Amino acid sequence: MPGSGEGKRGDLELGTLPRLVLRAAEELAGSAAVEDEGVTLTFAELAVLVRRAARALMALGIGPGDRVALWAPNTWEWVVAGLAVHAAGGALVPINTRYKGVEAAEVLAKSSARALLTTAGFLGTDYVALLGQSGVPLPHLGAIVVLRGAAAVTIGGASLPATTALTWTDFLAGGDAISDAEASARALAVAPGDVCDILFTSGTTGRPKGVPSTHAQTLRAFRDWAATVGLRRGDRYLVVLPFFHSFGYKAGILTCLMTGATILPQATFDADAVLERIARDRVSVLPGPPALYQTLLARPDLASHDLSTLRLAVTGAAVIPVELIHRMRRELAFDTVITGYGLTETTGIVTMCHFDDDAETIAGTSGRAIPGVEVRVVGDDGREVPRGEPGEVIVRGYNVMHGYLDDREETDAVLDADGWLRTGDVGVMDRRGYLRITDRKKDMFIVGGFNAYPAEIERILLGHEAVAQAAVVGVPDPRLGEVGVAFVVLRADRLVTEADLLAWSRERMANYKVPRWVEVVPTLPANATGKVLKYVLREQARARMKEPRG
Repeated sequence: MPGSGEGKRGDLELGTLPRLVLRAAEELAGSAAVEDEGVTLTFAELAVLVRRAARALMALGIGPGDRVALWAPNTWEWVVAGLAVHAAGGALVPINTRYKGVEAAEVLAKSSARALLTTAGFLGTDYVALLGQSGVPLPHLGAIVVLRGAAAVTIGGASLPATTALTWTDFLAGGDAISDAEASARALAVAPGDVCDILFTSGTTGRPKGVPSTHAQTLRAFRDWAATVGLRRGDRYLVVLPFFHSFGYKAGILTCLMTGATILPQATFDADAVLERIARDRVSVLPGPPALYQTLLARPDLASHDLSTLRLAVTGAAVIPVELIHRMRRELAFDTVITGYGLTETTGIVTMCHFDDDAETIAGTSGRAIPGVEVRVVGDDGREVPRGEPGEVIVRGYNVMHGYLDDREETDAVLDADGWLRTGDVGVMDRRGYLRITDRKKDMFIVGGFNAYPAEIERILLGHEAVAQAAVVGVPDPRLGEVGVAFVVLRADRLVTEADLLAWSRERMANYKVPRWVEVVPTLPANATGKVLKYVLREQARARMKEPRG
C-alpha cells in the first residue's frame, strides 16, 4: 500500500514516477487525488489524463531525455502536465512564477527546453509576451502550450520565432495521433536512473545552475519524507508552497501520490482564502515557511475560523522562535509540527526532525540526517569538528546531485571525488546528531521561504546605466524572515533616485528579490584586496532597519 512508510525503499519499490502514477491509479482508483476550483480528479482519472497529455507531448516530438519547462501557478493542470512530462520520458524543468521574462528565458536557454507549458493572465501577467521581449535567444523552443487562460495566439519577438501557442484543448487533441499502446510503452521504458527533473538554483555566481535529479533519488527521498512526517491516506493537503519549488512539487504532489492524500492546489497565498479553505475543504496538512503561520496567527479574527481539521505542519527555511511552535499547536490546532533542512543539490532534503521531538528541538534544529544520508560538520581542514562546534555542513548520500547541468567548474567547486557536497552552510551538530544551521550559504538570504542570492540581484542592478557598483545583503524581517538591502555606487556622470532604482528593479526581478530599500553611497567598504566587506553593510542595514522611516 502506498504510504505505509515501512519495509521498502521508495526507489526500489516504485521504480519511476510513471509507475508511481499507475500504482496509485490501481490501489487508490476511486479516491480523490486532486481538488481544484470545482474540478475533482480521482487517482484513476488523473492517470488517464496524464496518459493523454503524455500522448500529446509525444505528438509534439518530445522524446526520452528531452526537457520540457512548466511555468504556471499551482493548479490541477500543473499536476497533470508535470506528470505527463515524466510519462513521455522527458525531464521536467519547473520555472518560478515570479520570474520576469529574462529570468525565465535564461532557464529555458540553459536547459535547452524543447517545449514550454504555461498559463496566460495569472496575476495579470502574460508569460509568453515576457519571453518574447526578453532578448534571450531560444532556438531549441519548438512549442508553447497555454494550460489555462487564453485562446491560441500567434506569437513572436526578439527571442521567440513566430509560432502558435496551443490551447490545452488543442494540445490534448493533438495526442490522438499517438496510440495508448505507444504511450504505455514509452512510460514503462523510463528507468530509475533517468533524469526526472532539472531544478534551477542561481547560487552565489548570480547565474542559473541546473540540478538534475533522477527518478530513484526523488522517490527514495520523498518516500522517507512522507514516512517521517506521517503523511497518510485520507489526508487533505493544501499545497500553498509553489509547485515550481521542490517542496511544493515533490513534498506536495509526489508524496500525495505515494500515500493517498488529496492534493489541494492553492495558486497564491492569501490569508483569507487559506482560512476559508481550511474549513471548507477540511484541510489536515498545511506545510509552509514560518511567515505563512505568522501571518495566520496575526489575524485578529483567527478564533472565528474553524481550524479543527488541521493535523500536520512542516516548516523550515528560516530561524524559528520556540514560541511560534507552541502557538502553532495551541492556536492553529496542529498536532504535529516538523522542521527540516535541504538544498536543491540534495534533491531538496538532508535532515528532518521527527513527530515526537520536543518544541525546543523542532524550533532550534533542522533535525537529523534522513536514512541513507551522511551529514558532517567540518573545519577548514576538511576534518570533522567536535560536536557542539561550528563548521561547514557537508553531505554525502544517494540524494546528492551528480553535478550541475553542463557546468563542470561549478560542480568541482562543491562536489569532491568521494561524493561529499560542500553546502557552504555553517552549522553545529549536537551529540544526538541534530543539526542547527547558524549561517546562510555564503551570503544567501531567505525571503518568505524563497532563496535570494545577492550575486544575482547585484548582477541585475549593475545592468542599470547609472549604477557603477552594487552590494546586496540580507537583514532580519519579522514577517518574511529576511529581506534584501542594496547599497549602490553611482557612475560619476549619472543621477538616479532610490525610488527610481526600486521601480526599475520591480520590472526586472521576482518580487522577493527586489530589495526592501536601496541606499546610494559614495563607496563600498572593502578590504585590502578589494573584496566588499558585507558584514559591515549588514551592520549598517540592521541599524537602519531600527530607525523610523518616513
